[in-house]
Amino acid sequence: MNIVERSKLVLLEVGASPILYLMLALSLISVAIIAERAFFFYRVRENLQQLASALASALERSDLVSAKLLVDSSPSAESAIVAAGLSRMEHGPAAVEEAMSGASAVQRMRLEQRLGFLGTLGSNAPFVGLLGTVIGIVQAFEQLQQAGAANGSGGAMNGVMGAIAEALVATAIGLFVAIPAVAAFNAFQRRIKRILGNAEALRHIVLSYVKALPRSTDGISGDAPRSEDSQVVPFEQLRASAH
Repeated sequence: MNIVERSKLVLLEVGASPILYLMLALSLISVAIIAERAFFFYRVRENLQQLASALASALERSDLVSAKLLVDSSPSAESAIVAAGLSRMEHGPAAVEEAMSGASAVQRMRLEQRLGFLGTLGSNAPFVGLLGTVIGIVQAFEQLQQAGAANGSGGAMNGVMGAIAEALVATAIGLFVAIPAVAAFNAFQRRIKRILGNAEALRHIVLSYVKALPRSTDGISGDAPRSEDSQVVPFEQLRASAH
């Protein structure tokens, strides 16, 4: 018996049923991840307009304590990124920018958690379903061969139809698993893109304030020159307000 015959016997012995059970199990996992991620994104949602307005107002008043309380009280990824920048405010614009860039990378990993499974499942579920289809078709042709050897019978033809139906069921299950996974994956990716875009807008608000601060006596510098009429608060006052 050659390897083709052996492989055929294995496929006939296994059948399409284990593939269907696997697809159903993957479907349950997929639904659980979709529900968990949907709840997560709902919980960390943020009103960007309101947050940006309140943050800009606090920074304009040089009220660093209020700004920190504002972002610390929010569970959103945008607030976590801004909080990282505010915590480094006294070290200058470069430190603030680096802190927010690092926090942005951390938040991206947090937002993308478990989405890799959905992407992989959405891409490969149809192929798993196709495997079930191939097994069903092998079974169908095997029964046709047996029917031909026995000079044909209605019972054998019924078996062939049943095997083909099983093959089509496997394909349908594969698509049923893949379509929601792909749709959810794309929706969550769009949501992540929006969140990170919001964080980028807030980052520019913070940096515009930090870079407008005048030079301090200890070497920390901003971009705005000193002026007697200037309303910009130096870093020394920021340190005092932070503590």
